[in-house]
Amino acid sequence: MRKLERIFVWLNAAAVIGCLTGMVLVVGANVALRFGTNHSLSWSDEVARYLMIWMTFLGAGLALRQGGHVAITNLHEVISTRAQRILRAAIVAVLLFFFAYMVQVGWDYMQRSQYQMTPAMRLSFRYVYAAMPVGFSLLIVHLLLITKPFVMAGQYRQANGATENMPGAANG
Repeated sequence: MRKLERIFVWLNAAAVIGCLTGMVLVVGANVALRFGTNHSLSWSDEVARYLMIWMTFLGAGLALRQGGHVAITNLHEVISTRAQRILRAAIVAVLLFFFAYMVQVGWDYMQRSQYQMTPAMRLSFRYVYAAMPVGFSLLIVHLLLITKPFVMAGQYRQANGATENMPGAANG
């Protein structure tokens, strides 16, 4: 199971790196063309924007795994170990519900926008809005993979087996 998780995390990270690389290449080429030939690519801003959207949604699950999202720890610090575990389990349940709801909202947006076209590339907005259900689905998978160590000890077991305290999580 750990090997599948490592592969999943690696593929997710590779997709984020691919989006960032694409953004750098497109924007860099546009800047070079603008200064070198006094002409620019009409579609470069659009591509960079949509790659940023995809990168954000694809990277959210990776940030969740590392405890990179905002966390408020005041309550964790003043309650007992058992109460901390219950609180963390409740947080996971709320997040799972919210992520599932956002998958459905994203799917609806994607369906509604399928006939609209982007201005420069004439690409269906369906492909832009698909980032939302895909990203939130990945968030669900990442959250399920880290739930047990997070709820039990406020720790995340990395894909290589090492554990570390999650930022913003009290140890219990």
